[in-house]
Amino acid sequence: MKFQIDAEDVNSKARATSFFTEHGVVKTPVFMPVGSIGTIKTLSPEDLISSEVQIILANTYHLYLKPGLEILEKAGGLHRFINWSGPILTDSGGFQVYSLDELKKISEEGVEFKSHWDGSSHFFTPHKVVDIQRVIGSDIILVLDQCIPNPSDKTTSRNAHLLTFKWADIARKYFLNLRPLYQFRQYQFAVIQGGIYPDLRKESIDKLIDLDFDGYAIGGLAVGESWEKRNEITEFCTTRMPHQKPKYLMGVGTPVDILNAIERGVDMFDCVIPTRNARNGTLFTRFGKLVIRNADYKSDFQPIDPGCSCYSCRNFSRAYIRHLFNINEVLGLRLATYHNIYFYMNLLKQARQAILDRFFNSFKKQFLEIYSSIESI
Repeated sequence: MKFQIDAEDVNSKARATSFFTEHGVVKTPVFMPVGSIGTIKTLSPEDLISSEVQIILANTYHLYLKPGLEILEKAGGLHRFINWSGPILTDSGGFQVYSLDELKKISEEGVEFKSHWDGSSHFFTPHKVVDIQRVIGSDIILVLDQCIPNPSDKTTSRNAHLLTFKWADIARKYFLNLRPLYQFRQYQFAVIQGGIYPDLRKESIDKLIDLDFDGYAIGGLAVGESWEKRNEITEFCTTRMPHQKPKYLMGVGTPVDILNAIERGVDMFDCVIPTRNARNGTLFTRFGKLVIRNADYKSDFQPIDPGCSCYSCRNFSRAYIRHLFNINEVLGLRLATYHNIYFYMNLLKQARQAILDRFFNSFKKQFLEIYSSIESI
């Protein structure tokens, strides 16, 4: 993967980078909205483009089950199936299988699990996960990993990281001997595990670096540990990950979490928070979170976030969007989701510009001083 560092902050590990796929250039720091089943819920591809989304995330587990590989291959891959021309990253399904609890069984060979749709049995191996993602046709594919909760004891964490490495070794060798299924190149990222134990994280990184992946993802965080521990492990990992390759922190997070991770050298993020919160009526603003269902906004004719230039804020008031939520009108979900995605895209765009201008720490400080003052708007 062609990758370049455009700027590095002088007072932190924050950096602005670019990486190149055949579906477009991605400029980091970047947030990937989560479209597990091939859609960012309530939004069209045109909505994503107008809110300046660069790359989306889809999920191997979910797409494998529905619509299934036969439909995806007949469609010519996920890009054509969903009419999205930009880059797509697919995670391996490891986290989704981890979330199934009693519906899974892990062995050295792979993961046996039952579909949450119909209870049918399936088996994911490192090879099969690569094959599924070839059919999906994502630009960036991730290897199968074993995700565990935090805190987990050291033995559990060591076993998960060693199994993840074994699967990564198999998947890397297999992937490098394959040709693309469609007419563009795919890239493969590894997943770093090791729980909250620095020595295990170091061992995981060192082993995976030897396999020379196109990029590296920090897995196994945002699953129960404190934010202090997450920051500590994130910085420990980014310091040791290859400098000339993308650094991806999986499943994070809130605006504050993201800025903290950018400060520690992370390039890429994904999380369901902006979309899921929107559908529940929680909106992000420069001043903090706003719960639009609250009675305070019944007669509030301001935009969601005064000064925001997104479609939702330009055209509709808090009172109207609250009304839509209270009558269960789907337009309310769409306007809220659009706003939250726009907010995240704009935050990452501003963070990148601050790094390019060499004042990221000042930008972060100014943002945090205002963010949490919801009473002022």
